[in-house]
Amino acid sequence: MRLAPVVAAIAAQQRADAAPVVILIDGPSGAGKSTLADRILDAWPSTAGRTSGRTAGRPTLIRLDDIYPGWNGLAAASAHLTEHVLRRHRAGLPGAWRRYDWGSAAPAEWHPVDPARPLLVEGCGTLSAANAGLSDVRIWLTADDAERKQRALARDGEAFRSHWDQWQAEWQGFLVREDPARWATIELDGTPGLR
Repeated sequence: MRLAPVVAAIAAQQRADAAPVVILIDGPSGAGKSTLADRILDAWPSTAGRTSGRTAGRPTLIRLDDIYPGWNGLAAASAHLTEHVLRRHRAGLPGAWRRYDWGSAAPAEWHPVDPARPLLVEGCGTLSAANAGLSDVRIWLTADDAERKQRALARDGEAFRSHWDQWQAEWQGFLVREDPARWATIELDGTPGLR
């Protein structure tokens, strides 16, 4: 998977007269969404200027893994992103997302989102019909099923292994409802890794 087309698409959206760019990365578990988000941040220009009187700079990164309210929470996290972050960001208003504490199985603290900064969101459930029009660059990332399962279980260990089928059912439901790939402006294969 090459990073160059992603960086070019983001640069094209970062016009001097535009609001800060919003980038969404979606795809199945283990496809490489977190890695791609980290690489985008690493490649972000280090010299941040001012854009239309608004502070530019590195994007705020939101990982949906921090928002899902449990193993059956994909749809709820996607709706939370729409309601509390993306709609407000698009309107130039401060937003916030609420972390879910997996250890206590309860909602935790809120995290503010500055509408003057670019926004990068990664996770299963970002590319919904509601979120497509609230974003600028939408990345659909796929990977070989065996490869992505191996990656996901290596990353999250036994805690994920016992919930893999449950999460896959959540994911399949989201695919049927939202057909997220259709909203993508960029499609990438994460199987070979990032270059």
